[in-house]
Formats: sequence, structure tokens, C-alpha cells
Amino acid sequence: MTYSPAPVTYIWREINWGDDLVNKVYGSAAEALDDLLHDGMFIAAGGFGLCGIPELLLNAIKNAGTKDMTFASNNAGVDDFGIGILLKTRQVKKMISSYVGENAEFMRQYLSGELELEFTPQGTLAERMRAGGAGIPGFYTKTGVGTVIAEGKEHKEFNGETYILENGIFADLSIIKAWKADETGNLVFRKTARNFNPPAAKCGKICVAEVEEIVPTGSLDPDCIHLPGIYVNRLIQGTHEKRIEQRTVSKG
Repeated sequence: MTYSPAPVTYIWREINWGDDLVNKVYGSAAEALDDLLHDGMFIAAGGFGLCGIPELLLNAIKNAGTKDMTFASNNAGVDDFGIGILLKTRQVKKMISSYVGENAEFMRQYLSGELELEFTPQGTLAERMRAGGAGIPGFYTKTGVGTVIAEGKEHKEFNGETYILENGIFADLSIIKAWKADETGNLVFRKTARNFNPPAAKCGKICVAEVEEIVPTGSLDPDCIHLPGIYVNRLIQGTHEKRIEQRTVSKG
């Protein structure tokens, strides 16, 4: 009897097994996003507040003029930074977010009915991204039970406790920001930039990452890699602004 293995189909992302097969490093954010953007697309964006947001990629999307987009992101940036620049130009149709403060234009558009909002608890949003990256279509959570978050969602009891069904996030594109990468896309994050960037990276069909430094392959300690390069399709290096959202200083 001859054994014939079943063919393997990769559903979510193209798998590249070596840098001899593909060059992941692009010269600019615009080049890295070329042929990926289209009106009405769904984008998962990393970042926590203004920390670790893919500012160069967001600016390139603004310049490309892509419109009617849905963004899944922890936050909407501020009026002139982060996703806020896309809100200002009316390129975003819907936000899936856990925190929407600090952005007056976001508030104005939402209250006037110009912007759709799917408000999602922070831990639920992170898990929805993680679930999408793992191919999990949905999961049950207690968070939001008895609130407006639960309206219209399936309820189910487990061990006498009520849970609601949340859907995994499956995005057309992931855009993230890391501190350091090697040429194959292995990434290292800094501090709170690690909160949402890894799950956001995994839930998109294609992931584009921007970093502050690209080092030769083999330079990173394997034990210090936070996101393996298998999840990263394209990579750019750039200079970042590193804003402080709320500056607090000592009086002494």
C-alpha cells in the first residue's frame, strides 16, 4: 500500500519558510501597502493608547485615500495622531474599540451618526483578536453580561453562570508596530506596546509591521522574540514620533 498524504491548504496567510524565498523588507510604508488596500476593507491595528501604534502605516493609508474602512483597535488615537488622522479625513466607517476617549472628532462623528461604533471590553477585544489568529470563530465570556454589550448576542449557561458569545476577529489586513526585527520578521516589542500588537498581528490575512530597527537574521536571542516571523508578511523600518498621551510631572 502506498501512502499518499492529503494536500494541505493554507487558509489565512501565505507561509514562507526562508528569506531565500521572499524579501519581507520594503523601502517605505507606501511600498509595503501597495496592492493591499481597497475601499471597505477591515483592518486590525496594534497599539495601546499612543504607545506602539503603527503611525507610519496609518499615514500611508491616509495618503492612499482608502475609504469606508472598519478598524479594530484598542483606541482611536487622538485628533491629529494615530487612527485620528483617518477619522479627520472621513476614511473610517466603523470602529471596533475598547477605549474611545481623547479624540474630540471621534466623539463628534459618533454622536452625529457619521461613525459606527462596536464598543468592546478591552480583554474581550484582545481575545477576539487572539481567537481570530487561532482560527477560533467564537467564544463565551461573562464580561458584558447584563449590559448593553450583551444586547443581541447569544446567551448560554455554564455551571449556573451566564455567558455571552463573542466572535473572533478575522481582518483583511493587520498593521502593527514593534521595536526591533530581524530580516525574516521576528519581532521584539517594548513595554506596553506588546499588549495589543501580537494578537492584532495574528488575526489578519496579511500582516505589515513597522519597526525602529532591523538587525541581521540570527542577531536576536530566540528566547526574547515576542512574535515569530511566520506571522509577518511585510516589514519596514522608520523613525517614530513617540508621543505622550497624558503627560504627568512631579511638582517637586
